[in-house]
Amino acid sequence: MRTTIERRDLGPRDVLIEISYAGICHSDIHTVRGEWGAVPYPLTVGHEIVGHVTEVGADVTRHAVGDRVGVGCMVNSCRECANCRAGQEQYCLQGNVGTYASVDRDGTVTQGGYSTHVVVDEDFVLRVPHAIPHEAVAPLLCAGITTYSPLAHWKAGPGTKVAVVGMGGLGHMAVKIAVAMGAEVTVLSQTLGKKDDGLRFGAEDYQATSDPATFEALANTFDLIINTVSASIDVGAYLGLLRLDGTMVNVGAPPEPLPVRVFSLFNNRRSFAGSSIGGIAETQRMLEFCAEHGIAPEVEVVDADAVNDAYERVLSSDVRYRFVIDIDSLR
Repeated sequence: MRTTIERRDLGPRDVLIEISYAGICHSDIHTVRGEWGAVPYPLTVGHEIVGHVTEVGADVTRHAVGDRVGVGCMVNSCRECANCRAGQEQYCLQGNVGTYASVDRDGTVTQGGYSTHVVVDEDFVLRVPHAIPHEAVAPLLCAGITTYSPLAHWKAGPGTKVAVVGMGGLGHMAVKIAVAMGAEVTVLSQTLGKKDDGLRFGAEDYQATSDPATFEALANTFDLIINTVSASIDVGAYLGLLRLDGTMVNVGAPPEPLPVRVFSLFNNRRSFAGSSIGGIAETQRMLEFCAEHGIAPEVEVVDADAVNDAYERVLSSDVRYRFVIDIDSLR
């Protein structure tokens, strides 16, 4: 169903963006189905946005009409807390303003990118390098930065062994980025169905987690594990794959708690961590890194009328590897 949403008036530091493409994120599905808590319906979701600037406020200096720009998962923050001052707006101590389902500065509920236009403060608008194909940009603003940030923070690179759990929208980006950083990458997936893709993206190994022998063969192997799946897993089994001082980072967000036995952490002084998206400066670095290394997500472009079908296909893992909505189909 299509509807009309209102955008706030353009302020002096705002930019008006005509949206070209909006990515479909698993978070959108969790949200619209109420799996992460109460939802301020009616709500338009979508926090992977790329388009062009069509109007700027009087005080805007970072962007100009005609610029190709992107918007990710947040559109504001308090700007004053210690985390914001450190360039980590995603961890704003007052809570960042999400691109959708948050309270905007004018008191209205933010509405997302499954729409034709959006108004965003210039500080939360990203410059998009032209080396990245236009239809492939949007997923980088969530899936790209969600995997780039922990890989950068835990220093994936030459001499490190990284395992990526899951080969979906997040996982395939984690593989591409970790390989470009110079890490030795192994994919851990339920089956070997996407093995050819994983190796094509640069992974050196691809193992099926449905085979118990995988956990025996890879025990005490990895410096870093990036878990991208949004479903319950046996955390203890995966922690056993970490070598001394290794870290397992969860970026997938299952709706149910993940049980962790503390004794799983004692051996090898292992760590279990979580990571959100990145700050604005880090997201800009991610875009430039992807442009430099020729990294882009694998996308399937769909019309707006196909979103419900796309959701079902996401839930059944029937996409390689990210759906992107052609917003022109709304016009």
